[in-house]
Amino acid sequence: MPALFPQIAEKPELIGIAKLAASGTHLDDGHNVEYIEIQNRSLLARCDSVRVPFEWMINPYRGCEFACKYCYARYTHEFMELRESTDFEQKIYVKQHAPWLLRQELAKVKRGERIAIGSATDPYQPAERRFGVTRGILTELAEHRGLEVGIITKSDMIVRDTDLLWRIAQQNKLTVCLTVTTTRVDLARIMEPRAPRPDLRLKAVTHLVTAGIHAGVNCAPVLPGINDSLVELERTVQAAAEANAKFISANSVFLKPCALKVFMPFLEANFPHLVRSYQQRFDGRAFLPPEYQRRISTLMKKLREKHGITGERVRLSPAEGVPPDPKQMGLFQ
Repeated sequence: MPALFPQIAEKPELIGIAKLAASGTHLDDGHNVEYIEIQNRSLLARCDSVRVPFEWMINPYRGCEFACKYCYARYTHEFMELRESTDFEQKIYVKQHAPWLLRQELAKVKRGERIAIGSATDPYQPAERRFGVTRGILTELAEHRGLEVGIITKSDMIVRDTDLLWRIAQQNKLTVCLTVTTTRVDLARIMEPRAPRPDLRLKAVTHLVTAGIHAGVNCAPVLPGINDSLVELERTVQAAAEANAKFISANSVFLKPCALKVFMPFLEANFPHLVRSYQQRFDGRAFLPPEYQRRISTLMKKLREKHGITGERVRLSPAEGVPPDPKQMGLFQ
């Protein structure tokens, strides 16, 4: 005889980061954004991928308000069993006690191993104004020496921390990358809806370089048919040169399934003629063929030479010089 009341399947018990996220405490609300405290057990994450030039990662926040349509890091919210397309940009997890955790964990970093800040989520997204987790991390790093640290961001808010960056650079190898996907404001606005304008990022490069920081531009991602033409790339390289960037690099887009869920509707709305091409390119794969990246690398090499950007992305020795003038610290001081 069939049961009168069918059994309701029990949800699997949450473990690890998903359990910590579920028990997070609401902190505040922003523009269509919820800020949630997360009691993370570790701040420094080991990276074993051969595709990236660093061994350790620090991401002060989980999720990113900039809502970039191509963002590969959306999968990190799936670890917390958050699978709605908008969760990544609307549920921002704030990592508490970050400086204290970092102090305990830095002993794991061997000499010559590199630490990347902002590899998955932007350390200077709007949440940083409220919670200052990134500044707390930099304050701790400024007390150490012999480290190799790289920071990547789309925000000119980084100039707020010029004093700390300068202190870190005196005793460590520090590289700062400002991502500039395109110099076209109209294109940036639809691809990166809540990120600062490209010209503001380039001004931040000029500011940091003037202050003695090894700073440059990361032209990423390069998207077929959107920003990969010679004209488009040369505009970015020329703008980087005019900003006194110490270096410029470029990397092609990669799209995991969770990123495709957001990117393809964006493509259909703004570049419908490219939809079929992208469907074919990313059918069953996340990365473009190696020859595409080689073509972009060759083109960028020629453009760097043409516009006189000859520096290396990684600083080879600690910085020297006088501390930056506090009066020149920019809008965020």
